Amino acid sequence: MSFGSRVIATSAPRSVILVRLIVGAVFLSEGIQKFLFPGDLGVGRFIKIGIPAAQVMAPFVGVIEIVCGTLIILGLLTRLAAVPLIIDISVAILSTKIPILLGHGFWRFSLSKLPTYGFWSTAHEARVDYAMLLGSIFLLIVGAGAWSIDAGLRQERFARIVEFIC
Repeated sequence: MSFGSRVIATSAPRSVILVRLIVGAVFLSEGIQKFLFPGDLGVGRFIKIGIPAAQVMAPFVGVIEIVCGTLIILGLLTRLAAVPLIIDISVAILSTKIPILLGHGFWRFSLSKLPTYGFWSTAHEARVDYAMLLGSIFLLIVGAGAWSIDAGLRQERFARIVEFIC
């Protein structure tokens, strides 16, 4: 089986669309908001957190979230789209949730102002991040499911095109 065929292969049930819709919609929404509210959720937030080259990284991450979120919603190249989102959310957890767990800055990342710190505060603040991480890993493992463009591409006439591209 070629790389292209493995990328779009899926034997997952139709219900995977539910995971695709929530994971894709959250990333798509967060990506758009990085541009709509740059001071609070884009460049300004990246500077406050301590992300290097925030003026470059915030728009870059926003585009990744928009493009990959859309691909996941559509079920197009789902496994490929999940990889940058797994990296994205892992960096988000490392840079924003680990300082909350420790109660102080971590590495170069600063601590946000919260009423409490520690395990329970981290568990509360990271609930969506953990769900997005596990949802993205799930999609990487099982693929897009039966109701997806990937499943349609597995048909014989499209398989050769995908193999040619990938």
